[in-house]
Amino acid sequence: MKLGLVYAMPIELAGMLERAKGRELETVCGVHFYELAEGIVACAGGIGKVNIAMATQLLIDRYAPDCVLNAGVAGSMVQELDPGALVLVDKFYQHDMDTSGIGDPVGFVSTVNRMDFPCSFAEESRRILTEIGAAFTEGSVASGDYFVVDGERARWIRDTFHPVLCEMEGCAIVQVCCRAEVPFVSIKAVSDRVFHDGNGEEYQFNLPEACDKLSEVFWAFVQKLQEVK
Repeated sequence: MKLGLVYAMPIELAGMLERAKGRELETVCGVHFYELAEGIVACAGGIGKVNIAMATQLLIDRYAPDCVLNAGVAGSMVQELDPGALVLVDKFYQHDMDTSGIGDPVGFVSTVNRMDFPCSFAEESRRILTEIGAAFTEGSVASGDYFVVDGERARWIRDTFHPVLCEMEGCAIVQVCCRAEVPFVSIKAVSDRVFHDGNGEEYQFNLPEACDKLSEVFWAFVQKLQEVK
């Protein structure tokens, strides 16, 4: 099975490149593509939904993966998830999509006409993470073009979508995959706690370690998934 890995930031991808001794394949529209192993291509598309959607579509068009995977850091929206915790994502929401003015529910995405975007291969993903000895939890993620900090907007996202995590790219990736009919899997590492004083500073402090821990688990996960699918 051919796998395509989509990251937002180069720092999130760096650990995988080091572990796999990846080589650069090409640069298209500013997106660098790397081969990590036979049948495994990765890229870092940039921060935000438009950047990552473009990178995901380029990946699908140019490399035709059988499954797209995303790994990255995210902010915890629940007290029980501390920095470093791993989350196998079950579905994504787009918290800054709002056409309620014409009668749609908040978060409703037209064209695909849905609010939630489920991930694929849940059973296989749980089994692989357990086999490689990774401690993880499962839950949903709210995505949007906003670095979420404590405040009224953060509380609204929490109370409206009930996610365990928030970040800026995941729902855009899975939306592209949904339209392209390509399965999608995502694993996140907590970098900061939204409802904690100074979560922006906490994010900066924890980012390198969270990315390194995630890369270690994700590289083992990706190789196992390629073997079983």
